[in-house]
Amino acid sequence: MKKYISRNSVRTLVAAIFTVFAFTNSLNAQDAANGAKIYKQNCAVCHASHTDQKLTGPGLKGVFDRVPKPADAWLTKWIINNEKVIKSGDPYANKIYNDFGKAAMTVFEGQIDEKGVADILAFLKGPDPAASAAKTPVGGGADSTGDNKEKPSSIEPIYLILGVIVILAILIGAFRSVRISLQNTANRAAGEAEQEEVTFGEEARRWASKNSRLVGVIVIILVGAGVKSCWNACYNIGVYYDWKTQKGYKPEQPIKFSHKLHAGENEIACQYCHSSVEKSRHAGIPSVNICMNCHKSIQKGPQYGETEIAKIYAANGFNPKTGVYENKETNPIKWIKVHNLPDHVYFNHSQHVVVGKVECATCHGNLKEMTVAEQKTPLTMKWCIECHRKTEVSMEGNAYYDRLHKALKAKYKGQYDVKFTVDKIGGLECAKCHY
Repeated sequence: MKKYISRNSVRTLVAAIFTVFAFTNSLNAQDAANGAKIYKQNCAVCHASHTDQKLTGPGLKGVFDRVPKPADAWLTKWIINNEKVIKSGDPYANKIYNDFGKAAMTVFEGQIDEKGVADILAFLKGPDPAASAAKTPVGGGADSTGDNKEKPSSIEPIYLILGVIVILAILIGAFRSVRISLQNTANRAAGEAEQEEVTFGEEARRWASKNSRLVGVIVIILVGAGVKSCWNACYNIGVYYDWKTQKGYKPEQPIKFSHKLHAGENEIACQYCHSSVEKSRHAGIPSVNICMNCHKSIQKGPQYGETEIAKIYAANGFNPKTGVYENKETNPIKWIKVHNLPDHVYFNHSQHVVVGKVECATCHGNLKEMTVAEQKTPLTMKWCIECHRKTEVSMEGNAYYDRLHKALKAKYKGQYDVKFTVDKIGGLECAKCHY
């Protein structure tokens, strides 16, 4: 029996498939688009990309005008290894370092190459993705100018890959039919019997049995790619955060409470309302009695007058005219939780706030500037792991950790500067958050 598919054809087909996969992957990793991806993975935790909002580090709006010229060259050196730039005595680098409390920035040498940095800079030079999203009408329709404009479409890589596979399948089927017809024509001309009629599935099975090693390699590659895809998906699981717009959950609360007024202008400490944040895994929702400590006498606000404060009185059965808590049915305030983690995640506020000395703004954004509370950070596993990898352990007054740090520095003396970060004390162990 004649071979149905030649080995050269199979090799060419396999090479074509993997070339298409590689080419498809490269389409998704170029210039500003790739820069946005790298930025979200490594920089978004500490820097606002297109605004001047301060997070752990400065906002990057106007950064190309602020840094020494040529800006791209200086930023490339700074991003790859900021410690080297600081130690070189660069005045601007040392100014930034001191202005932000000598907070250590991650050294990306070995993680991000110059091409990756160039892509990040291309992303920063481009338009603000959040502003672009804001200009697009929700649900389609006319834009702000009244003209109907279609939103630019972007094909997800998975759909592009599926499309290529479908096209390849169609081409394989067509070439198979042509090959069988030509083979039968040649057989008839030579007075030989035509090849037997077999289904595509049977032919593929026969080929697979004869080329088991190649099939095994292909299966291993596909399984590996699938496992990596699943890992990436789990790594970025979050609740209520849109990566494309970098916007988080921002629900309308039952009472229009302004964090900017209370925590910002009036400088009320976060712990006053969220009293269990230093003692429990939960930060706690303030009871109405906490509100009444101030609003028993403050009956009118600067923005909403008496309207919103009246809801506090209704919730507590308080009569502001008589100043008496009347025996009426109360109506508890149903606050809406803004910052959520998946149900399988354990997070302890007291451990981070008291022991880790983590500032509230690190995870919740600068609430002192927010009228309505909004999720500012992704709160994904990836985001938490990156924080653990770069956050140094606070050891003031802790002899145990101080001893460990000294031993670590002595062990690696002369090799590299050891930073005693959270990941070095088990901060990346799965059971820490998923026991």
